Amino acid sequence: MSEIDDKKTGADSAEAVNNEIPKSELELAQDEALKWKNDFLYLKAEFENFKRNAIKERSDLLKFGAERVSRDILEVVDNFERALQVKLTPETIQTFKVGIEMTAKELKEVLAKHGVQEVPSEGQAFNPAHHEAISSEPTAAVPAGHIARVFKKPYKLHDKIIRMGQVVVATAPANQGQA
Repeated sequence: MSEIDDKKTGADSAEAVNNEIPKSELELAQDEALKWKNDFLYLKAEFENFKRNAIKERSDLLKFGAERVSRDILEVVDNFERALQVKLTPETIQTFKVGIEMTAKELKEVLAKHGVQEVPSEGQAFNPAHHEAISSEPTAAVPAGHIARVFKKPYKLHDKIIRMGQVVVATAPANQGQA
């Protein structure tokens, strides 16, 4: 009897499929519109998540971006602190000076490792994009318009000047033979 029931049920389902009314164009368009709406809502939610994550990432980058540089500089600070603990005597002064010079060199290496470099200035032509002229002086040591002395060295981070140099610009010396 179950075989008969199975056959009857199979026949009924086949009939139901054959008797199903084909969807009208309107229903098809509504189904497609619903699919596109769901896709849109999914993409909108994804974009909102992306935006929220990008804002947090940018905030963290600003907040913790200097972490690597800070860690490296703290190593140099430790060396300076050790140097300051040394008792200075006439016998230790030369060793102290060498230690300070080594620590200063280490600091410059750390800065260079992170893209900070000194812009060579002394004897170079004055460049208003890199230098701030704080005065001028007549000298024959360098050509006029070139830098005679540097008070503050200019530095760049990769290709951007992050600190302008303060310099003295050479001018042509006055002729002393004429009266």
